[in-house]
Amino acid sequence: MTDRIAAFGGTGIEPAENPALTFVDLIWQEKRAEHWLRFGRLQYEHRLDRQRRTVGFAPGSVFAVVRWAGNDYGTVVSRLDILRAVERGEAFQTLPFVKPGAEILLRVGGWPKVERVLQAVDAVEALAIDPCMVSPEHWRHVHNRMTAGEPFRTYTRAQHAASLKRRRVGA
Repeated sequence: MTDRIAAFGGTGIEPAENPALTFVDLIWQEKRAEHWLRFGRLQYEHRLDRQRRTVGFAPGSVFAVVRWAGNDYGTVVSRLDILRAVERGEAFQTLPFVKPGAEILLRVGGWPKVERVLQAVDAVEALAIDPCMVSPEHWRHVHNRMTAGEPFRTYTRAQHAASLKRRRVGA
């Protein structure tokens, strides 16, 4: 199992060894319910069966979860959440598939909005930047502008360099 986790970038740390991890339940039932990661660096993975698994993220990690559900008549729900795993004792929001919870950086519902955010993630990756390392403020900006129905600014290399410098100095 450790080899499989390492292939996904995880360390194989068991949850009992690190209770500070944020756990996310993922599911894949073809054409019924699909919860998957768009990006994120796993620290833990436990495959329950062919359709369900639980993954864990270290405090401070940023990750994106896409949730889709459908029935015989089409799509029932499509959502995308970009979340930050929190430290112990830090405030967080609860979500039904995240234990104990996480800081919500971006939350959109409805396929047109989900698609726009996925395109924003693709644009970040086109700059050869890992979406996990993007400034959390950028994801909040995208969320706020989409909520207001306004266009959002694209992420730039200059923004990324400034964000990395802020992290280095601890601001």
